[in-house]
Amino acid sequence: MSQQTTPAEQKQSLQRKKPPFRADQVGSLLRSEPVKKARLQKAAGEMTAEQLRQIENDEIIRIVEKQKETGLNVVTDGEFRRAWWHFDFLENLDGVEPFTPEQGIQFHNVQTKARGIKVTGDIDFSNHPMLEDYSFLHGIAGDATSKMTIPSPNMLFFRGRLEKDAYKNDYALFQHDVSKAYKKAIQAFYDRGCRYLQLDDTAWAVFLSEKGLKQVEAFGTTPDELRQLFAKSINDAIADRPDDMTITMHICRGNFQSTWTAEGGYDAAAETIFDGLNLDGLFLEYDDSRSGGFEPLRYVKRTDLQLVLGLVTSKFGELEDPDDVKRRIEEASRYVSLDQLCLSPQCGFASTEEGNKLTEEQQWAKLRHVVEIANDVWK
Repeated sequence: MSQQTTPAEQKQSLQRKKPPFRADQVGSLLRSEPVKKARLQKAAGEMTAEQLRQIENDEIIRIVEKQKETGLNVVTDGEFRRAWWHFDFLENLDGVEPFTPEQGIQFHNVQTKARGIKVTGDIDFSNHPMLEDYSFLHGIAGDATSKMTIPSPNMLFFRGRLEKDAYKNDYALFQHDVSKAYKKAIQAFYDRGCRYLQLDDTAWAVFLSEKGLKQVEAFGTTPDELRQLFAKSINDAIADRPDDMTITMHICRGNFQSTWTAEGGYDAAAETIFDGLNLDGLFLEYDDSRSGGFEPLRYVKRTDLQLVLGLVTSKFGELEDPDDVKRRIEEASRYVSLDQLCLSPQCGFASTEEGNKLTEEQQWAKLRHVVEIANDVWK
């Protein structure tokens, strides 16, 4: 006969003192006008790098306080020092360089500005500028948990162009070096005080639709082989993380000026995503019909895996009906215990510096909405 918990014990089990939190966030925030203006001035040679950084510092201090005011226990720097959520980190790895391709990344009815990265030598992690970025955030977070967001190691495989003298198409060696570099990165951020690290990954979206599967063919591999490669890349990278460090992953279908690149439910990659990754939590997009249903959650076997449901969209300012969000959380809890669920926006508010099509006040209202709903569900 199983031992039943008391109501008090059940309530305590629903409180999370460590990340991911019942009310959480993906990371990026709309760039403020002072930061946008300063970045343009720096690009035009009208401002020094030191002057730009001071303005970024001032604005990051402001938005950290704003995040706390919403009731969140977790704060980020909004990725205010980045132009892109992934390129800025990846191009500062050893062996990676930026370049300008012929065209940008195609989203639904819109294209980004042209930006790319290429692998020109052995991949490694040393003297990365984002270590200082995190240290600044950590120093101003106060009693809130500071979260660092970086692209998944899969994004270098997915977006990086291998030059002919780099790895000579030996993807096993390439993957090994990338994972080794990420191990160094994880330890370096930990040494700076980071206890909550999030990997962001759009690569999994290739398995979720027919359009994506054509991209798999272009890599010259099969979906099964690529899923195994992606899983190994992540698991190898995080294998030696410290016991008191939480590492989560956000699975994204694209986020640029309130539009997207991919659609489809998690079904085709569900077994790998939910039962093959040694992460502490997964941030899942579930804000509209493009994400499919909750049935793939049946593959969750671990009771210590936290699932952060992105039921509140970051793409538009209108607030969701809280009862609708609560009903969807209840629906998800038919597949996974409520104790393993959390709530967040479905993505960041500005994966690139252009940002999504909503106002800053609407952004803060969205985050307050997440906190208020989470407080009602897990009270």
